[in-house]
Parts: sequence; structure tokens; C-alpha cells
Amino acid sequence: MSMTSPHWLTILGIGEDGVNGLAPAARALLRGAGVVYGARRHLALAGPLTSGEARPWPSPMQDAFPALLARRPRPTVVLASGDPFCFGVGSLLAGLVEPAEMLCVPAPSSLALARARLGWAAQDCATVSFCGRPLAAVLPLLQPGARILALSADAGTPAALAALLCQYGFGPSRLHVLSALGGPHEAIATTSAEGFGLSPAALNLVGLEVVAGPGARVIPLAAGLSEEFFEHDGQITKAEVRAVTLAALAPCQGEWLWDIGCGSGSVAIEWMLRHPANRAIGLEPRPDRAARAARNALALGVPALRVEVAAAPGGLAGLPVPDAVFIGGGCDEAVLEAAWAALRPGGRLVANAVTVETEALLLARHARYGARLTRIGVERMDAIGTRHGFRPAMSVTQLVARKP
Repeated sequence: MSMTSPHWLTILGIGEDGVNGLAPAARALLRGAGVVYGARRHLALAGPLTSGEARPWPSPMQDAFPALLARRPRPTVVLASGDPFCFGVGSLLAGLVEPAEMLCVPAPSSLALARARLGWAAQDCATVSFCGRPLAAVLPLLQPGARILALSADAGTPAALAALLCQYGFGPSRLHVLSALGGPHEAIATTSAEGFGLSPAALNLVGLEVVAGPGARVIPLAAGLSEEFFEHDGQITKAEVRAVTLAALAPCQGEWLWDIGCGSGSVAIEWMLRHPANRAIGLEPRPDRAARAARNALALGVPALRVEVAAAPGGLAGLPVPDAVFIGGGCDEAVLEAAWAALRPGGRLVANAVTVETEALLLARHARYGARLTRIGVERMDAIGTRHGFRPAMSVTQLVARKP
């Protein structure tokens, strides 16, 4: 690489086979770099061809980025495991360096090697990383018959995953623990979650074949989860109304929701379950309910739910601009106006009312917002002495508006 090359930064994927697995062009890029950044393990693998200064990543890794960027336009290499854009450093650097200045040379990722060893098609596998992320993120993926590839944080991750599977009723599931893939110490071992007793290497990933045991807690893919999925004190949007509410909120990939007066967090949680990129903030003035919402989010596999102990409208200041707002509790004129003002153009506002005072407020805003009003009535069968009948719940008046 010359000093005038626009690609001053090379992100080089390296496997457990070290420099032996690098193509000739990748070898030349490594030799020509004045500085090579990477984890100590990667620097050791690349050592035979490294002529420049080897700089191990500090903790946190981002502390090294200013010095790395200051090297522009001198040839610099960043080492990564396999494919740098597969749960790797590539995505971090892509936010700092223009694509025209950067050259990425990937190697087979550990996920690709795992699929090759197990004979699993890429389009049939879900993937998740537990590196710096909680195990709970796997819960929505636990569908009967699913295949999941999970990147482990350390040697203890597979055992912790097995324990989580047993806790939620997936004990019969099969775990393939693949260690040091592509290198001389590669090893693969298979066991069940309920019979787990392996001691894998620190560098491993898990191939999971999901088997639901009797009573397994499978999270349905549909909106309107039963109230039994949530810890609550009665302050919860009922399943039937919640399904209609989610349809009205119309979540799309990567969007932000404000759930004002979130209670148990059920609406925000189901919003996030619609797609892994969806984000939500729950505003709840009572600390006990806010804590309960956070526990529900963890138990249902959306630990990224942000719960704020605050009341609207004051607690809305400084929050990310929402794509949708749901007001399920504590709705008054000030809250409604603040939510409407905060919405981006094209954003959706959904407000549910059960009291006549709140209903009157929604009726007054109906024409101003160009909204749709719907009254939702639900009746559930209940015991009446020795017989049964349908007992009506309180009707819900729902306002749905899209901001011009």
C-alpha cells in the first residue's frame, strides 16, 4: 500500500489458523502497515508477518480510536476475528472512517465455520451474540425447531445458556459447543441443556437446536400476549386491547416508541418484540412499577427497554424523538399536547381512555389531529355461581392519529 492510497486503513480478518489462512494480498497489507491494532490473541496470530508496531486494544477499545484516526493517511491495519462486520469491530470503525478510506479483507467468520461443521444453512439460522450482552436476548428466538448460533462471551457462557434453557422449559434442547474453530485446537462437543457438563475453551460458540419440553415458555410471535407472561399489579393493558393497540401503533423496523404511563411495560415490550432493532422508552412515575416493567423486559428477552422513573410531560424532555407514542395512563391535556408536539412528521399517536374525562379530551382532539376514534369492548367468560357467563371489561376509547 502506498502513502497516497485512499485506503489507509485496512480491517483484516484473521482466523485461528493465523497467517497461514491469509491470502497473498492480505499478507502484503499486513507487512506494509506501520501500526497494527488488535486483541493480544490476534496480534500473536499475525506476529510472523507484522513488521510495524503492534498495539493491543485498551479497555474500552474506543479509547484507542483517537490515536488510530490520527494516523490518517499512513498505512494502518486493524485485526479482527474472521469477518470484521459480523458482530465485529468493522461496524464501529465504519462510523468513524469514510468507506473510501477503508479496505476490509474478511476471513470466514466463526458463524460461517460453525454452519459448515454442523451442515446448517445460513438462511435457516438465527444468530445472537452474548459478548457484552445479556443471555435474555435469546428468549424470543426460542421457537420449537429453531436453530440458533450464539457467540459466547467466555468459557462459562454455554453452561449459563444451558441453565437458562432449563429454567424456561427447553431442557431437551441440543447444544453443540464449538471451540477454536479453524485452528489446530478445534473441538466440537454435543449435549443437551438438561445434561450439560462440558468444560469448553474460552473461545467458543454454541449451535442450539431448540426443543420445547412440556410447559416450555415459548413467546408467541403474535401481538397480544396473555397477561400471564407479565408480572403486574392489575395495571396492564389487557391482551385483546393490547393487540389492537400494537396494530394501531404500526411498529416498523428500527423505530422508537414512547410508552407514557407504562405500568407493567407490556406495550413497550411487545413493540420491541416485533423486531430486534426496535427501541422503546417507558415512562412510569411509580418506582415499584418501573422496576416491574424492567423485570418483565428481561424475562421476555428485550433487556434494552429503557424505563424512566418520571411523569409526563416533564419527563419527556431530552428523550429521543419518537416515531410513535402510546399513552395508556395519566393522560391529560398537557401530556397529549407534549406527545403530539414531540412526534416526528408521519409519527403515530395512540391514546387509550377508560374514564369519561379522558374520553372527552380525546373527543376534543379528534378533529384537530385528524384522528380515528374507536371504542373497544371485551367480554370474558367468568363463573356466575355454578354456571358461567360473559363479564364485560371496561370499554376503551382509542384515539389513533398520524402527524402530518
